[in-house]
Amino acid sequence: MLSLLLIAAQAPSADIVIDETIATMTLEEKAQQLGSSAPALSKADLPAYDYWSEGLHGFARDGIATVFPQAIGLAASWDPDLMHRVGEVVSTEARAHFNAVPRKANHSRFAGLHIWSPNVNIFRDPRWGRGQETYGEDPYLTGHLGMAFVKGLQGPDPTHPRVIATPKHFAAHSGPEVGRNSFDADIPARDMVSTYTPAFRMTLTDGGALSTMCAYNSLHGVPACASSALLTDRLRGDWGFKGLVVSDCDAVGYITTFHYYTPDLPSAAAAALKAGTDVDCGPSYSALPEAVKRGLVSESTIDAALRRTFASRAALGIAFGQSSPWDRIKPSQTDTAANRALALTAAERSLVLLSNRDRLPLKSGTRIAVIGPNADTLDVLEANYHGTAAAPVTPLEGLRERFGANMVRYAQGSGLAEGVALPVPETALSSGGRQGLKGEYFRGTAMIGTPLASRQDRKIDFDWDRAPPAGLAQERYAVRWTGQLTPPSVGTYRLRLDVPRCFDCDGHDPVALWIDGKPLIADMTGAGESDDSKVEATISFTDTRPHDIRIEYVHQSQDGGIGLRWVAPAAAQQAEALAAARDVDVIIVFTGLSPTLEGEALRLEVPGFNGGDRTAIELPAPQRDLLAALATTGKPVVVVQLTGSAIADTWSKTHADAVLNAWYPGQAGGTAIARVLAGDVNPSGRLPVTFYAATRDLPPYIDYNMKERTYRFFTGTPLYPFGHGLSYARFAYTGAAAASVIAGQPLHVSVKLANTGKRDGDEVVQAYLVPTAPQPKARMLAELQRQLVAFRRVNVKAGKTVDVSFDIDPRSLSTVSPEGERAIVPGTYRLYLGGGQPGDAPGVWADLTITGERQVMPR
Repeated sequence: MLSLLLIAAQAPSADIVIDETIATMTLEEKAQQLGSSAPALSKADLPAYDYWSEGLHGFARDGIATVFPQAIGLAASWDPDLMHRVGEVVSTEARAHFNAVPRKANHSRFAGLHIWSPNVNIFRDPRWGRGQETYGEDPYLTGHLGMAFVKGLQGPDPTHPRVIATPKHFAAHSGPEVGRNSFDADIPARDMVSTYTPAFRMTLTDGGALSTMCAYNSLHGVPACASSALLTDRLRGDWGFKGLVVSDCDAVGYITTFHYYTPDLPSAAAAALKAGTDVDCGPSYSALPEAVKRGLVSESTIDAALRRTFASRAALGIAFGQSSPWDRIKPSQTDTAANRALALTAAERSLVLLSNRDRLPLKSGTRIAVIGPNADTLDVLEANYHGTAAAPVTPLEGLRERFGANMVRYAQGSGLAEGVALPVPETALSSGGRQGLKGEYFRGTAMIGTPLASRQDRKIDFDWDRAPPAGLAQERYAVRWTGQLTPPSVGTYRLRLDVPRCFDCDGHDPVALWIDGKPLIADMTGAGESDDSKVEATISFTDTRPHDIRIEYVHQSQDGGIGLRWVAPAAAQQAEALAAARDVDVIIVFTGLSPTLEGEALRLEVPGFNGGDRTAIELPAPQRDLLAALATTGKPVVVVQLTGSAIADTWSKTHADAVLNAWYPGQAGGTAIARVLAGDVNPSGRLPVTFYAATRDLPPYIDYNMKERTYRFFTGTPLYPFGHGLSYARFAYTGAAAASVIAGQPLHVSVKLANTGKRDGDEVVQAYLVPTAPQPKARMLAELQRQLVAFRRVNVKAGKTVDVSFDIDPRSLSTVSPEGERAIVPGTYRLYLGGGQPGDAPGVWADLTITGERQVMPR
């Protein structure tokens, strides 16, 4: 802290320098500096700087960085302290990358210190593809986890942040992905106040986030980025926010082109700026000079936005004569041993044991068949908005390491969904008598002479985004793979070469594929299918002999990486799975989804999926067929789900010997899964979302009314409830007493928690407030069933009992009227303190009386 004070004392006043700079700028220069890709401004000694960087679950899209579990997995830890530590690592690695570049150099997209994370939208419906980026369906849990992450990102001193955090997307941006740029959310006042805005309030006011992002959607006909009600009245008025507001990318332009809220771009830019959007991610603020000329916005309004924008760079110590104590962070502080250890801890704490018929943990010496489309793929570790992991571990690799390669058999078993390609598995590739292909790595793009390195790659599934293979230059390199491809059966196969396409590029890295010396895919110009960068062809194999294969890849664009994928005949894959399961003790099936199926604005439409969203929440048909086939073996079946959202897999709950949900677990996911299955680590994750039993249990997707949504308002029977999660330990609760509190005062409650099992374990103690009398009814509004008001992760040794106490803040005891007024209402309630919701986990009830006068709370 002393170093921060010294810096503050020695630096010139940033406010004075900023005002002097603004006074010298032309209107066109001001407009340019309010774009997210701000050009250099020589008169102020400002290098070019891009405000768009990502850090959702690791510093993203700028090379090697620690990849933690996807946000929904981190939420399953129910661990604010862990979230804070993850935030510290993300921001430290962001600074490490930033400090590796000379201070006066330009900082391009994804290389800056304005981190556009976390996503604190509410995962209101499991069909939303971007729900994986959130902390789940509950505003209280989301707010507390988001607040911890923000504080970890920014550091202890808000005047000298390590990075600037940006909770997004304000407000009520929770799908659908198809049509998101023009979607108009019609939200009842109660739901807006009780569900969609609390996490923003917590991260911005209590968490102190210095920036926020306005959303694509409209609210009641007004685009969020042009909404004075949101950005002026609520954000800056009610909440006193003084920080920076950035738009989602191209959202300002969409005010006119998709929402038709304004007639042209100058009026759209003026509307956004006047409402409170300071920085436009996109080119739309280039129309501000014309807007001023037409009297649509004043130059003083532009100056106010520019002052906030420049102040954020000054606070970071990267402009206007300022410096930062975080300048001392070294480039070597990325991907450290401590960071890798934290990634493993985060993955372990995120795993949720959904069911267990005493099959887990597995004993040493167990012979295992590892089967399933998610057993050995990279993308289900990384999810979306990720960095490049230096040494990711798939579930197959983790189980081989833990149990021994000779104890593990493997088959891919099925596809993920109908027509969706998966990496060609190692079982189909060979070279020199070993599994995999021979890879020759060349400096430059010519692939002539002696390669820099040769190695055996067991499959072609690589992410080299701004992080080339060791020893190769980032800008220019090439790889040739050779060997044999052995199809498991005769039939028609689709082969694809997936190559990332950099954000602003047309085309992709050049690629080519030969089978038996004949060109099957040949796009060495890199121009084909520039929209999604996938190149594919169909081939019919009339035999199952090894066929020569050659792949050539030339890296010359911004992003890097390649995957050899296929869609193989389902019967052949299933036959391989049954063969692998023949002589084993247990079958572990890795099912679920992937970021190729669910995500942001994806170009995909297959049964069950459309545009990044899901049209059905049941496990896709190819995987259901695989599970049914494996059940015929009579062997024990353990199901491990890798997913970003809830799956209605009723078969596994009924028939599988155990079900473990692993989310998208990050770079250490395979190790964490193996350690939990082996009993080295006691599972302790809890669901941050409701797992519904069927799609038919859900309201219409586009309806933002919370009626029958999430555990707070759902009146049906879920497959697995919010807060659910089993352990290898056993817990019991006693000692909760009736309580009384005056409205507006904090409530102190305590409970005794005993570990009655034989293993040490973490329990997540959850406190729920349950109304005993119906709320005032309003037609078509959701009625509150219960709400989470406190939680704590507690480690309890086997045979020990601990006291767990909560001081529940008054706001958590409030409810929201149909008119949107939040208040603490005197009366009788019940509190449930336990390991989950009432009826799902052990716990105890306590009566609660709130006395005094009705207390209206700030919204």
